[in-house]
Amino acid sequence: MAAAGLFLGRGTRWMATLAQMHRLGRPKRPPRPPGPLEGHPQLKGVVLKTLIRKPKKPNSANRKCALVRLSTGRELVCFIPGEGHNLQEHMAVLVEGGRKQDLPGVKVRIVRGKYDCAHVKKKTA
Repeated sequence: MAAAGLFLGRGTRWMATLAQMHRLGRPKRPPRPPGPLEGHPQLKGVVLKTLIRKPKKPNSANRKCALVRLSTGRELVCFIPGEGHNLQEHMAVLVEGGRKQDLPGVKVRIVRGKYDCAHVKKKTA
């Protein structure tokens, strides 16, 4: 059996035999992909708190953000796009990657119109 056959990726259900471990060494577990979503395109999360963040130096406005606990257990600060939102504590949201350039540490945003986060309301003239 080749060394590649012993690679224990996620979801594998077998272990190497003692002879294989003696010959090839203990199989390495693959590292998690970098980034806040760990390689997932989107993740579901629960809002813990809504926040207002201040942007970096040349810009001046209050950016609406939320502290979200993801289904992986990680807690992140997420940007809420659009004008106005209905988010409160314990609401379920979908989170996708995409950083806000003028907010340090905010690397993900909430998807509007999914789960408990409402669409952006159209302005009536």
